[in-house]
Amino acid sequence: MHFIAETSSNGVVERNFTLGEITGVLWSPASGADGAPLVLMGHPGGLHKKAPGLVARAHYYVTTCGFTVAAIDAPGHGDRPRTPQDERWVAALLNARAAGEPLGPIITDYNISLTERAVPEWQATLDALQALPEIGTATPIGYTGMTLASAIGLPLAAVEPRITAAVFGGVFVYDALTEAARQITIPIQFLLPWDDDEIDRQSGLDLYDAFASKDKTLHANPGTHHQVPWHETETSAHFFHRHFTPATT
Repeated sequence: MHFIAETSSNGVVERNFTLGEITGVLWSPASGADGAPLVLMGHPGGLHKKAPGLVARAHYYVTTCGFTVAAIDAPGHGDRPRTPQDERWVAALLNARAAGEPLGPIITDYNISLTERAVPEWQATLDALQALPEIGTATPIGYTGMTLASAIGLPLAAVEPRITAAVFGGVFVYDALTEAARQITIPIQFLLPWDDDEIDRQSGLDLYDAFASKDKTLHANPGTHHQVPWHETETSAHFFHRHFTPATT
């Protein structure tokens, strides 16, 4: 991991990094982050590691909870070039949306490909982050992200025991995600945009039901997956804080 830029403002230190072909950013408290819980934050499809909404949530986690937050660009997103096949999937997706045709089959194929590439990258990033003295191997770790970030995050959480709590939601559901959910037993929150015009509501309910977690909560809000209310950021921060803190009698 190579840190290539560092800035500090409003109590948050932001460090851009590269790890091979991976491009990422690490936010931490300016007052120091030794032993602070780490939250891995994915970005939605078509966006990137510094999308405004993601940065706002990361800063809230850092300044309000004292967490450290890391985000990386998914393959073909942000500072990373698309493959020719990625370009074909994106063009097909845009054409289908413009024509009012079903998006599910295209998104399924594209997301499966992105997940196959992104899960090992998140694991390599986590390895590198844990090698930093201010993070280490004893730090509690969570994952959060909607849409594409959930499509990547579910399979990641299913195979990565270092992640101990997660927030998912607003995702196109296909068989591989349902199977991943059946393997996830950690505490989760699941956000369901109730009026999503692209993702079937029942598929979200079925996916929530598939999670094997005994500690799981469904949060349904009016609106589409582009309209998740800010209070869900506050709720997710409380969720992570609760599960990162040792239980007391």
